[in-house]
Amino acid sequence: GINAEYGEVAQAIKGMHLRKAQKYLKDVVGKKQIIPMRRFMGGVGRHAQTKAFNTSGSLGAWPKKSATIVLDLLKNAESNAEVKGLEVDSLVVEYIQVNRAPQMRRRTYRAHGRINPFMCSPCHIEMILTETESVVAKEDDDAPKKKSKKKEARARARKGAE
Repeated sequence: GINAEYGEVAQAIKGMHLRKAQKYLKDVVGKKQIIPMRRFMGGVGRHAQTKAFNTSGSLGAWPKKSATIVLDLLKNAESNAEVKGLEVDSLVVEYIQVNRAPQMRRRTYRAHGRINPFMCSPCHIEMILTETESVVAKEDDDAPKKKSKKKEARARARKGAE
């Protein structure tokens, strides 16, 4: 259903920088990039664009509605960050979660005077953007690298054989 698509979109942008996520979702709407379907993949088609991701079966889709709504949420989060005085260009989507919301009920009329439920399945989307340093300083590698006991034994055996 719709919730599944939101979940897949959320997983696709998790951990991305804000600007990168916005560009990616705009490309998804324009079918230039694809959302890989990892979990909810029943009846999803296979596409060549999915080869860019490490997924099984190269299954992917371009969920337009989900992508545009998540894009609007990102825009909202960006303006919230501006009001708070955060550096917008260094924001990262650290946490994003999609949950089911209570279903809304309507009715649809069927043949022979019967009535069936016509349910809407909305969802709650929750995301947290955090500020990160754009340049991450690398630690000094002065300490010698640890070798496993197996590798050390193999190295000793080679020395003994020479």
